[in-house]
Amino acid sequence: MLERFHFYIDSAVWDDISPWISHPLVYGVTTNPTLMARVGLTYAQMPDFVARVLEGGAWSVQVQVRHSEVDRMLEDAQKSLEWGSAGCVIPKIPATKEGLAVAARLSSAGVPVTLTAVYAVEQALWANLAGAAYAAPYLGRLADSGQDALEVIRQMQSHVAGSSTRLLVASLRSRQAVLDVLALGVGSVTVPPKLLPELFHHSATLEAETQFLQDAEVL
Repeated sequence: MLERFHFYIDSAVWDDISPWISHPLVYGVTTNPTLMARVGLTYAQMPDFVARVLEGGAWSVQVQVRHSEVDRMLEDAQKSLEWGSAGCVIPKIPATKEGLAVAARLSSAGVPVTLTAVYAVEQALWANLAGAAYAAPYLGRLADSGQDALEVIRQMQSHVAGSSTRLLVASLRSRQAVLDVLALGVGSVTVPPKLLPELFHHSATLEAETQFLQDAEVL
């Protein structure tokens, strides 16, 4: 059973992460090779990046494998586990036939893993059966493909509800998208840094705070 909601930041840019990573509501950081390539972050630099994020206050960092063969994915995952203490580095593995086998082997050894690039409803069930900590569907990309993305996520959630596998919904492009998936009861989301101000700073709250502070001065 899930103990708490996990809120991740989806980024490989330290300057975007650093203002938020120490906040107690932020659970960790998710990365992938595409995000890394955009900013020139190499796998050789990942140990330092992971250490910086964990030292900054994150509970975990998710790092994706870089190969497609079972043995090579296992090697990638095991190497990434050396970059942090137990449970702090979570290998991300594509939800392929081979990836599911890797996830099952790692999970049976007590290693939390994320099965990523989850597009089909049944893949959430396979992730659950493999013992994965997370199954990561991409809301925006599902919508781009012409599917009813929220309905797909709802069906995926039905396959993991009540288990130790969380949906980690990614490709969230607006505040409303975040609210929509939260309403489905998912166990975690990963959000690009540009959405964080919209989620944490609300004008009515800030206005009320200003009024309270003004009134407090005369008490």
